[in-house]
Amino acid sequence: MSAANERVSNIDAPSAASPAGEAAIDRGALYTLALGTFAVGTEGFMIAAILPSIARSLSTTVQAAGQLVTIFALTYAVSSPILTALTAGWPRRRLLILSLAGFVIANLLAAMASDYWWLAAARVLLALTAGLYVPNANAVASALAPPAYRGRALAIVNGGITVAVALGVPAGAFVGAHFGWRATFVGVAVLSAAALLVLVVRLPREIAAGAPAGFKERLAVVVMPGVFPALVTTALWATGAYVVYTYVSPFLTVATGLGAEGTGLILMLLGISAIGGITFGGHANDRFGSRRVQNVALPISAATFAGLTLIALVFAPHALLLILPLVVLWGFGAWGFYPPQQARLVGAAGLSHTPVVLSLNASFMYLGFSLGAALGSAVITLMSVAWIGAAGAVCMLCAMTVSAFAWRRSPH
Repeated sequence: MSAANERVSNIDAPSAASPAGEAAIDRGALYTLALGTFAVGTEGFMIAAILPSIARSLSTTVQAAGQLVTIFALTYAVSSPILTALTAGWPRRRLLILSLAGFVIANLLAAMASDYWWLAAARVLLALTAGLYVPNANAVASALAPPAYRGRALAIVNGGITVAVALGVPAGAFVGAHFGWRATFVGVAVLSAAALLVLVVRLPREIAAGAPAGFKERLAVVVMPGVFPALVTTALWATGAYVVYTYVSPFLTVATGLGAEGTGLILMLLGISAIGGITFGGHANDRFGSRRVQNVALPISAATFAGLTLIALVFAPHALLLILPLVVLWGFGAWGFYPPQQARLVGAAGLSHTPVVLSLNASFMYLGFSLGAALGSAVITLMSVAWIGAAGAVCMLCAMTVSAFAWRRSPH
Protein backbone atom coordinates (compact mmCIF):
# COMPACT_ATOMS: atom_id res chain seq x y z
CA MET A 1 0.00 0.00 0.00
CA SER A 2 1.38 3.43 -0.92
CA ALA A 3 1.94 6.15 1.65
CA ALA A 4 -0.88 8.21 0.14
CA ASN A 5 -3.28 5.29 0.30
CA GLU A 6 -2.24 4.62 3.89
CA ARG A 7 -3.16 8.18 4.80
CA VAL A 8 -6.62 7.78 3.27
CA SER A 9 -7.60 4.24 4.06
CA ASN A 10 -6.38 4.07 7.64
CA ILE A 11 -8.64 6.89 8.73
CA ASP A 12 -11.76 5.16 7.36
CA ALA A 13 -10.93 1.58 8.18
CA PRO A 14 -12.19 0.07 11.45
CA SER A 15 -9.52 -0.24 14.11
CA ALA A 16 -8.12 -3.65 14.86
CA ALA A 17 -9.38 -3.29 18.39
CA SER A 18 -10.10 -5.97 20.90
CA PRO A 19 -11.49 -6.14 24.45
CA ALA A 20 -8.06 -7.16 25.67
CA GLY A 21 -6.52 -4.09 24.05
CA GLU A 22 -9.11 -1.81 25.60
CA ALA A 23 -8.52 -3.37 28.99
CA ALA A 24 -4.81 -2.57 28.60
CA ILE A 25 -5.52 1.17 28.60
CA ASP A 26 -4.55 2.83 31.88
CA ARG A 27 -7.64 5.02 32.06
CA GLY A 28 -6.76 6.32 35.51
CA ALA A 29 -3.51 7.78 34.19
CA LEU A 30 -5.30 9.21 31.15
CA TYR A 31 -7.92 10.96 33.28
CA THR A 32 -5.10 12.26 35.46
CA LEU A 33 -3.52 13.85 32.39
CA ALA A 34 -6.95 15.18 31.38
CA LEU A 35 -7.31 16.91 34.75
CA GLY A 36 -4.17 18.85 33.87
CA THR A 37 -5.49 19.83 30.43
CA PHE A 38 -8.75 20.88 32.09
CA ALA A 39 -6.79 23.28 34.31
CA VAL A 40 -4.85 24.59 31.31
CA GLY A 41 -8.02 25.03 29.26
CA THR A 42 -9.85 26.80 32.08
CA GLU A 43 -7.06 29.34 32.48
CA GLY A 44 -6.74 29.86 28.73
CA PHE A 45 -10.45 30.43 28.06
CA MET A 46 -11.73 32.03 31.26
CA ILE A 47 -9.99 35.37 30.78
CA ALA A 48 -12.64 36.45 28.25
CA ALA A 49 -15.21 36.40 31.04
CA ILE A 50 -13.17 38.61 33.39
CA LEU A 51 -11.61 40.98 30.85
CA PRO A 52 -13.69 44.07 31.82
CA SER A 53 -12.94 43.65 35.54
CA ILE A 54 -9.21 43.25 34.80
CA ALA A 55 -9.29 46.44 32.74
CA ARG A 56 -11.00 48.39 35.54
CA SER A 57 -8.73 47.00 38.25
CA LEU A 58 -5.50 47.73 36.39
CA SER A 59 -6.70 51.10 35.05
CA THR A 60 -6.41 50.17 31.39
CA THR A 61 -8.74 49.75 28.43
CA VAL A 62 -10.60 46.60 27.45
CA GLN A 63 -8.60 46.58 24.22
CA ALA A 64 -5.32 46.60 26.14
CA ALA A 65 -6.60 43.90 28.50
CA GLY A 66 -7.52 41.87 25.43
CA GLN A 67 -3.86 41.82 24.47
CA LEU A 68 -3.31 39.55 27.46
CA VAL A 69 -5.04 36.92 25.32
CA THR A 70 -2.74 37.73 22.39
CA ILE A 71 0.31 37.47 24.65
CA PHE A 72 -0.72 34.06 25.98
CA ALA A 73 -1.81 32.58 22.66
CA LEU A 74 1.15 33.84 20.63
CA THR A 75 3.64 32.70 23.26
CA TYR A 76 1.98 29.27 23.33
CA ALA A 77 1.96 28.96 19.53
CA VAL A 78 5.64 29.87 19.15
CA SER A 79 7.17 28.35 22.26
CA SER A 80 5.33 25.02 22.43
CA PRO A 81 7.05 23.31 19.47
CA ILE A 82 10.43 24.84 20.39
CA LEU A 83 10.38 23.85 24.06
CA THR A 84 8.96 20.42 23.24
CA ALA A 85 11.84 19.77 20.86
CA LEU A 86 14.48 21.15 23.25
CA THR A 87 13.25 18.91 26.09
CA ALA A 88 12.84 15.81 23.92
CA GLY A 89 15.48 13.93 25.93
CA TRP A 90 13.89 14.58 29.32
CA PRO A 91 11.89 11.89 31.14
CA ARG A 92 8.22 12.46 30.33
CA ARG A 93 6.96 12.08 33.90
CA ARG A 94 9.42 14.62 35.30
CA LEU A 95 8.64 17.07 32.50
CA LEU A 96 4.89 16.85 33.09
CA ILE A 97 5.34 17.40 36.83
CA LEU A 98 7.69 20.36 36.37
CA SER A 99 5.53 22.03 33.73
CA LEU A 100 2.36 21.69 35.81
CA ALA A 101 4.18 22.94 38.92
CA GLY A 102 5.31 25.97 36.92
CA PHE A 103 1.72 26.47 35.81
CA VAL A 104 0.60 26.59 39.46
CA ILE A 105 3.25 29.20 40.29
CA ALA A 106 2.36 31.29 37.23
CA ASN A 107 -1.31 31.41 38.25
CA LEU A 108 -0.37 32.59 41.73
CA LEU A 109 1.87 35.29 40.23
CA ALA A 110 -1.04 36.38 38.01
CA ALA A 111 -3.32 36.61 41.05
CA MET A 112 -0.81 38.88 42.80
CA ALA A 113 -0.24 41.17 39.80
CA SER A 114 -0.14 44.82 40.82
CA ASP A 115 -0.05 46.24 37.31
CA TYR A 116 -0.64 45.35 33.67
CA TRP A 117 2.92 44.34 32.84
CA TRP A 118 3.20 42.05 35.85
CA LEU A 119 0.07 40.25 34.67
CA ALA A 120 1.41 40.18 31.11
CA ALA A 121 4.64 38.54 32.32
CA ALA A 122 2.63 35.99 34.29
CA ARG A 123 0.63 35.21 31.13
CA VAL A 124 3.90 34.54 29.29
CA LEU A 125 4.96 32.08 31.99
CA LEU A 126 1.50 30.48 31.88
CA ALA A 127 1.80 29.98 28.13
CA LEU A 128 5.32 28.54 28.37
CA THR A 129 4.29 25.97 30.95
CA ALA A 130 0.96 25.13 29.30
CA GLY A 131 2.65 24.76 25.91
CA LEU A 132 5.07 22.30 27.43
CA TYR A 133 2.47 20.29 29.36
CA VAL A 134 -0.16 19.67 26.66
CA PRO A 135 1.98 18.11 23.87
CA ASN A 136 3.84 15.96 26.38
CA ALA A 137 0.55 14.83 27.93
CA ASN A 138 -0.51 13.78 24.43
CA ALA A 139 2.78 11.93 23.89
CA VAL A 140 2.33 10.05 27.18
CA ALA A 141 -1.30 9.27 26.32
CA SER A 142 -0.14 7.73 23.05
CA ALA A 143 2.39 5.61 24.94
CA LEU A 144 -0.08 4.40 27.57
CA ALA A 145 -2.53 2.93 25.04
CA PRO A 146 -2.18 0.13 22.46
CA PRO A 147 -1.94 1.44 18.86
CA ALA A 148 -5.60 0.67 18.05
CA TYR A 149 -6.74 2.78 21.04
CA ARG A 150 -4.45 5.78 20.75
CA GLY A 151 -7.17 7.88 19.18
CA ARG A 152 -9.42 7.27 22.17
CA ALA A 153 -6.57 7.96 24.58
CA LEU A 154 -5.87 11.29 22.90
CA ALA A 155 -9.59 12.10 22.99
CA ILE A 156 -9.68 11.56 26.77
CA VAL A 157 -6.69 13.80 27.42
CA ASN A 158 -7.83 16.57 25.08
CA GLY A 159 -11.35 16.22 26.45
CA GLY A 160 -10.12 18.15 29.48
CA ILE A 161 -9.92 21.28 27.33
CA THR A 162 -13.40 20.62 25.93
CA VAL A 163 -14.86 20.32 29.42
CA ALA A 164 -13.06 23.54 30.38
CA VAL A 165 -15.01 25.41 27.70
CA ALA A 166 -18.33 24.15 29.09
CA LEU A 167 -17.65 24.20 32.84
CA GLY A 168 -14.38 25.94 33.65
CA VAL A 169 -15.13 29.21 31.89
CA PRO A 170 -18.61 29.77 33.41
CA ALA A 171 -17.19 28.84 36.80
CA GLY A 172 -14.43 31.40 36.31
CA ALA A 173 -17.02 34.00 35.34
CA PHE A 174 -19.04 33.24 38.47
CA VAL A 175 -15.99 33.44 40.74
CA GLY A 176 -14.82 36.62 39.05
CA ALA A 177 -18.22 38.27 39.42
CA HIS A 178 -18.52 37.45 43.14
CA PHE A 179 -14.93 37.42 44.42
CA GLY A 180 -12.91 39.42 41.86
CA TRP A 181 -10.74 38.43 38.92
CA ARG A 182 -7.76 37.55 41.11
CA ALA A 183 -9.79 34.77 42.73
CA THR A 184 -10.16 33.08 39.35
CA PHE A 185 -6.39 32.69 39.04
CA VAL A 186 -6.22 31.43 42.61
CA GLY A 187 -8.95 28.91 41.77
CA VAL A 188 -7.05 27.65 38.73
CA ALA A 189 -3.89 27.43 40.84
CA VAL A 190 -5.73 25.23 43.35
CA LEU A 191 -7.18 23.11 40.55
CA SER A 192 -3.72 22.77 38.96
CA ALA A 193 -2.16 21.87 42.32
CA ALA A 194 -4.76 19.12 42.76
CA ALA A 195 -3.97 17.84 39.26
CA LEU A 196 -0.26 17.95 40.09
CA LEU A 197 -0.77 15.94 43.28
CA VAL A 198 -2.80 13.29 41.45
CA LEU A 199 -0.18 13.26 38.69
CA VAL A 200 2.64 12.57 41.15
CA VAL A 201 0.69 9.76 42.81
CA ARG A 202 -1.01 8.19 39.81
CA LEU A 203 1.28 8.51 36.79
CA PRO A 204 3.57 5.48 36.25
CA ARG A 205 7.18 6.14 37.16
CA GLU A 206 8.47 4.45 34.04
CA ILE A 207 6.77 5.59 30.85
CA ALA A 208 8.08 4.20 27.60
CA ALA A 209 6.99 7.27 25.66
CA GLY A 210 8.81 8.23 22.55
CA ALA A 211 10.15 11.74 22.49
CA PRO A 212 7.84 14.34 20.94
CA ALA A 213 8.63 15.19 17.35
CA GLY A 214 11.54 17.49 16.57
CA PHE A 215 11.65 20.33 14.06
CA LYS A 216 12.53 18.16 11.06
CA GLU A 217 9.69 15.72 11.66
CA ARG A 218 7.22 18.55 12.14
CA LEU A 219 8.36 20.22 8.93
CA ALA A 220 8.07 16.91 7.06
CA VAL A 221 4.45 16.63 8.19
CA VAL A 222 3.65 20.25 7.29
CA VAL A 223 4.73 19.76 3.67
CA MET A 224 2.64 16.62 3.18
CA PRO A 225 -0.09 17.13 0.55
CA GLY A 226 -3.13 18.82 2.04
CA VAL A 227 -1.68 19.45 5.50
CA PHE A 228 -0.50 23.06 5.28
CA PRO A 229 -3.71 24.48 3.72
CA ALA A 230 -5.71 22.64 6.38
CA LEU A 231 -3.52 24.19 9.11
CA VAL A 232 -4.08 27.65 7.59
CA THR A 233 -7.81 26.92 7.69
CA THR A 234 -7.45 26.15 11.40
CA ALA A 235 -5.66 29.47 11.98
CA LEU A 236 -8.33 31.47 10.11
CA TRP A 237 -11.15 29.66 11.93
CA ALA A 238 -9.47 30.34 15.29
CA THR A 239 -8.91 33.99 14.36
CA GLY A 240 -12.60 34.43 13.57
CA ALA A 241 -13.69 32.66 16.74
CA TYR A 242 -11.41 34.71 19.00
CA VAL A 243 -12.19 38.08 17.45
CA VAL A 244 -15.60 37.53 19.01
CA TYR A 245 -14.85 35.35 22.02
CA THR A 246 -12.11 37.54 23.52
CA TYR A 247 -14.45 40.52 23.78
CA VAL A 248 -17.73 38.67 24.28
CA SER A 249 -18.25 40.13 27.77
CA PRO A 250 -18.19 43.82 26.74
CA PHE A 251 -20.16 42.90 23.60
CA LEU A 252 -22.92 41.26 25.64
CA THR A 253 -22.99 44.19 28.05
CA VAL A 254 -23.53 46.62 25.17
CA ALA A 255 -26.02 44.42 23.29
CA THR A 256 -28.07 43.15 26.23
CA GLY A 257 -27.30 45.37 29.19
CA LEU A 258 -26.29 42.35 31.29
CA GLY A 259 -23.66 42.52 34.02
CA ALA A 260 -20.87 40.09 34.79
CA GLU A 261 -23.12 37.44 36.33
CA GLY A 262 -25.55 37.45 33.40
CA THR A 263 -22.68 37.29 30.96
CA GLY A 264 -21.37 34.26 32.83
CA LEU A 265 -24.70 32.48 32.32
CA ILE A 266 -24.58 33.17 28.59
CA LEU A 267 -21.03 31.84 28.50
CA MET A 268 -22.32 28.69 30.18
CA LEU A 269 -24.91 28.38 27.40
CA LEU A 270 -22.11 28.85 24.87
CA GLY A 271 -20.02 26.18 26.60
CA ILE A 272 -22.87 23.67 26.66
CA SER A 273 -23.53 24.40 22.99
CA ALA A 274 -19.82 23.91 22.27
CA ILE A 275 -19.98 20.45 23.86
CA GLY A 276 -22.99 19.72 21.67
CA GLY A 277 -21.13 21.04 18.64
CA ILE A 278 -18.08 18.90 19.29
CA THR A 279 -20.23 15.81 19.86
CA PHE A 280 -22.32 16.50 16.77
CA GLY A 281 -19.24 17.28 14.70
CA GLY A 282 -17.62 13.99 15.65
CA HIS A 283 -20.67 11.87 14.87
CA ALA A 284 -21.47 13.78 11.68
CA ASN A 285 -17.87 13.39 10.54
CA ASP A 286 -18.11 9.61 10.92
CA ARG A 287 -21.34 9.54 8.94
CA PHE A 288 -20.89 12.21 6.27
CA GLY A 289 -17.14 12.88 6.15
CA SER A 290 -15.04 15.91 7.05
CA ARG A 291 -15.69 17.90 3.90
CA ARG A 292 -19.48 17.88 4.12
CA VAL A 293 -19.53 18.74 7.82
CA GLN A 294 -17.11 21.63 7.40
CA ASN A 295 -19.10 22.92 4.43
CA VAL A 296 -21.98 23.36 6.88
CA ALA A 297 -20.14 24.38 10.07
CA LEU A 298 -18.10 27.26 8.61
CA PRO A 299 -21.04 29.00 6.86
CA ILE A 300 -23.12 28.66 10.04
CA SER A 301 -20.31 30.32 12.00
CA ALA A 302 -19.97 33.14 9.48
CA ALA A 303 -23.72 33.80 9.43
CA THR A 304 -23.94 33.65 13.23
CA PHE A 305 -21.16 36.18 13.77
CA ALA A 306 -22.61 38.52 11.14
CA GLY A 307 -25.97 38.19 12.87
CA LEU A 308 -24.47 39.18 16.21
CA THR A 309 -23.26 42.47 14.78
CA LEU A 310 -26.53 43.18 12.95
CA ILE A 311 -28.65 42.52 16.05
CA ALA A 312 -26.35 44.57 18.29
CA LEU A 313 -26.46 47.55 15.92
CA VAL A 314 -30.25 47.47 15.58
CA PHE A 315 -31.59 46.29 18.94
CA ALA A 316 -28.95 47.09 21.62
CA PRO A 317 -29.31 47.18 24.59
CA HIS A 318 -32.46 45.03 24.33
CA ALA A 319 -31.15 42.22 22.13
CA LEU A 320 -31.00 39.39 24.69
CA LEU A 321 -33.79 37.22 23.28
CA LEU A 322 -32.40 37.52 19.76
CA ILE A 323 -28.81 36.85 20.79
CA LEU A 324 -29.49 33.68 22.79
CA PRO A 325 -30.30 31.46 19.76
CA LEU A 326 -27.24 32.86 17.98
CA VAL A 327 -25.09 31.88 20.96
CA VAL A 328 -26.36 28.31 20.60
CA LEU A 329 -25.61 28.35 16.85
CA TRP A 330 -22.18 29.80 17.65
CA GLY A 331 -21.33 26.87 19.90
CA PHE A 332 -22.60 24.28 17.45
CA GLY A 333 -21.14 25.85 14.33
CA ALA A 334 -17.72 26.97 15.54
CA TRP A 335 -16.96 23.88 17.62
CA GLY A 336 -18.72 21.49 15.25
CA PHE A 337 -15.93 22.35 12.83
CA TYR A 338 -13.16 21.06 15.09
CA PRO A 339 -13.54 17.23 15.16
CA PRO A 340 -13.83 17.02 11.34
CA GLN A 341 -10.78 19.26 11.06
CA GLN A 342 -8.77 16.92 13.25
CA ALA A 343 -9.97 13.92 11.25
CA ARG A 344 -9.08 15.75 8.05
CA LEU A 345 -5.54 16.39 9.24
CA VAL A 346 -5.06 12.81 10.44
CA GLY A 347 -6.33 11.59 7.10
CA ALA A 348 -3.88 13.84 5.25
CA ALA A 349 -0.85 13.02 7.40
CA GLY A 350 -1.57 9.35 8.17
CA LEU A 351 -2.30 7.65 11.46
CA SER A 352 1.38 7.20 12.25
CA HIS A 353 1.79 11.01 12.33
CA THR A 354 -1.33 11.70 14.42
CA PRO A 355 0.44 13.17 17.51
CA VAL A 356 2.59 15.43 15.33
CA VAL A 357 -0.17 16.78 13.12
CA LEU A 358 -2.53 17.38 16.05
CA SER A 359 0.25 19.21 17.90
CA LEU A 360 0.77 21.37 14.81
CA ASN A 361 -2.96 21.97 14.65
CA ALA A 362 -2.90 23.21 18.25
CA SER A 363 -0.05 25.61 17.46
CA PHE A 364 -1.90 27.04 14.45
CA MET A 365 -5.06 27.29 16.54
CA TYR A 366 -3.29 29.33 19.22
CA LEU A 367 -1.69 31.46 16.51
CA GLY A 368 -5.21 32.19 15.31
CA PHE A 369 -6.35 32.95 18.85
CA SER A 370 -3.58 35.55 19.18
CA LEU A 371 -4.43 37.15 15.83
CA GLY A 372 -8.12 37.19 16.70
CA ALA A 373 -7.56 38.97 20.00
CA ALA A 374 -5.35 41.55 18.27
CA LEU A 375 -7.84 42.06 15.43
CA GLY A 376 -10.71 42.43 17.89
CA SER A 377 -8.80 45.14 19.74
CA ALA A 378 -8.26 47.02 16.47
CA VAL A 379 -11.94 46.70 15.53
CA ILE A 380 -13.07 48.09 18.90
CA THR A 381 -10.59 50.97 18.68
CA LEU A 382 -11.45 51.94 15.11
CA MET A 383 -15.20 51.21 15.21
CA SER A 384 -17.00 49.73 18.23
CA VAL A 385 -17.39 46.43 20.07
CA ALA A 386 -20.60 45.76 18.13
CA TRP A 387 -18.53 45.14 14.98
CA ILE A 388 -16.48 42.23 16.31
CA GLY A 389 -19.08 39.81 14.96
CA ALA A 390 -18.67 41.18 11.45
CA ALA A 391 -14.89 40.84 11.71
CA GLY A 392 -15.30 37.25 12.87
CA ALA A 393 -17.62 36.56 9.93
CA VAL A 394 -15.02 37.83 7.46
CA CYS A 395 -12.40 35.51 8.99
CA MET A 396 -14.79 32.56 8.72
CA LEU A 397 -15.41 33.39 5.05
CA CYS A 398 -11.63 33.40 4.52
CA ALA A 399 -11.43 30.01 6.24
CA MET A 400 -14.18 28.73 3.92
CA THR A 401 -12.26 29.95 0.88
CA VAL A 402 -8.95 28.38 1.88
CA SER A 403 -10.69 25.16 2.93
CA ALA A 404 -12.56 24.86 -0.37
CA PHE A 405 -9.36 25.51 -2.33
CA ALA A 406 -7.52 22.86 -0.31
CA TRP A 407 -10.28 20.27 -0.77
CA ARG A 408 -10.25 20.80 -4.54
CA ARG A 409 -6.49 20.19 -4.63
CA SER A 410 -6.63 17.27 -2.21
CA PRO A 411 -5.39 13.96 -3.68
CA HIS A 412 -8.28 12.18 -1.95
